[in-house]
Amino acid sequence: MGYPEDVLAPEEQLVLHRHPHWKMLFVPIVTLIVATAVAGFLGGLIWRKATEDTTRSVLLLVVLAAWLVIVGWRCVAPIISWKTTHFIITDRRVLVREGVITHSGIDIPMSRVSSVQFRHGLFDRMLGTGTLVIESSSTEPLEYDDIPNVQKVHALLYHQVFDIAQGSGLRDGPRDQQRDYR
Repeated sequence: MGYPEDVLAPEEQLVLHRHPHWKMLFVPIVTLIVATAVAGFLGGLIWRKATEDTTRSVLLLVVLAAWLVIVGWRCVAPIISWKTTHFIITDRRVLVREGVITHSGIDIPMSRVSSVQFRHGLFDRMLGTGTLVIESSSTEPLEYDDIPNVQKVHALLYHQVFDIAQGSGLRDGPRDQQRDYR
């Protein structure tokens, strides 16, 4: 049993499990490409221009160290953050988990959800992503950015809340209905 199945209660069924949209990875990937190109250019320049072997080695190590810092900070960390962020809908609740070192999460029982909204601009619509806004008994609405297929997730969550309010729930319905939202 893998994540998120290990956080489910007995008899609780997983309906949807998503990571944030891949657009979060665009800047880290571009950064990796640009940093590698610049490091390669500087390495070649140092190799051709530096006359002493010691100077050349030190300068190449400085370029390598700078590349490692930039790639670790601007590429690896965002990718790990993306991979460890989970948006989960079950037949009973909405769960959000994120973080590696500092792990945080929130659970919202379906019975506490009072409103579900989404918004996305032109660029988000072209990419198939958006922001999901969940109002519950908390003081402020909770906003989750970069949800893939936000309209389908909104419809799924709305139907889950409506079915809970009506006393039925999707777990009594056919599994094919649940697959339409993935």
